Amino acid sequence: MIAALAATLVSCGGGGGRPNFGDNEYPVVAAGTSSADMQTVYPASIKGIQDVEIRPKVSGFLVQINVKEGQSVSAGQTLFVIDNETYQAQVRQAQATVNTVQQQVNTSQLTYENAKQLHANKVIGDYELQTSQNAYESAKAQLAQAQAALANAKELLGFCYVKSPATGVVGTLPFKKGALVSGADVLTTVANISSMDVYFSVTEKEAMVISQKGIASLPSVKLQLADGSVYAHEGKVSRMSGVIDVATGSVQLIASFPNPDKVLKSGATGNIVIPRVNSNAIVIPQNCVSEVQNKKFVYLLSEGNKVKYTEIKVDPQNDGNTYIVTEGLKVGDKYVTNGVTKLSDGMEIVPITPERYQQKINEQAKAMSAGDIVGAMKK
Repeated sequence: MIAALAATLVSCGGGGGRPNFGDNEYPVVAAGTSSADMQTVYPASIKGIQDVEIRPKVSGFLVQINVKEGQSVSAGQTLFVIDNETYQAQVRQAQATVNTVQQQVNTSQLTYENAKQLHANKVIGDYELQTSQNAYESAKAQLAQAQAALANAKELLGFCYVKSPATGVVGTLPFKKGALVSGADVLTTVANISSMDVYFSVTEKEAMVISQKGIASLPSVKLQLADGSVYAHEGKVSRMSGVIDVATGSVQLIASFPNPDKVLKSGATGNIVIPRVNSNAIVIPQNCVSEVQNKKFVYLLSEGNKVKYTEIKVDPQNDGNTYIVTEGLKVGDKYVTNGVTKLSDGMEIVPITPERYQQKINEQAKAMSAGDIVGAMKK
């Protein structure tokens, strides 16, 4: 019972006041340094190392959809087939033209060979020979043109078979079989998610520090997923943008994470967590800090044992029990640890150690009557 009551009195001495010792004694300690594990969290977006939008190069009706959403595909695999009757007809027509022109080339070649013999025997003159040669060269040029048209027709026919340019996972399929599609339409996205790139931004000041030390100096980072869980594999910051975003004043960094189990999906969001270790941190309990209008204050012990209401600044990341002080408190400064709500700026106190403070709490708990105990427990 005494232990429970002592705990109650201690809690009252934290945020809600202090035990009634009948004097002006407050526990005071000197600020020191200790090692503190900290972390910085940045909002992040997740993308595959290669996200490719699949668009058709020809217009037509979808006649085949050979994949499903989320399916793994390999490079060169046919994903979609577009109606190709028209393009097949164009190939046949172009092939027929090539065949016709080829015959013309063969005929003009025979004519030219015969003309050369006649010219050698002085049966025909230079004009007739040159005319025959020109006809042959013209026929060959027409053949080359026809062959180019055939190659183009075959290429267009090949475009009717939409293939994956990379190995990856198929995204959404917005179009159904029979839909009319063109080059402006994205049929799906193929994402290579064997490894994931996670994009996040830091301030210009932070980017300057990273640039000076080098990206290799950054520790391995963690990825907090949208559900609050931490991804099983650690990542490494691999790249930093060379351009500062004018609108936000931030610089983008990219961390790479392995994704062997395909847990991470392209397009997802999360948080990058960068651990930091501060070996000379000033760490104080949160219950000795009062907050007014988003500003934090502690009572420092000054000359004449008077307390001074002093603003401090703390690291935004904390464990819920302590603060890491970044400004306003230096090593050796003495501050009040309990009963701060009973203090006022310039008030004179009797400083005691936290051990003596706890001892007096225990003594008061033993001296209290049964009615006092019930009243204390009801508070």
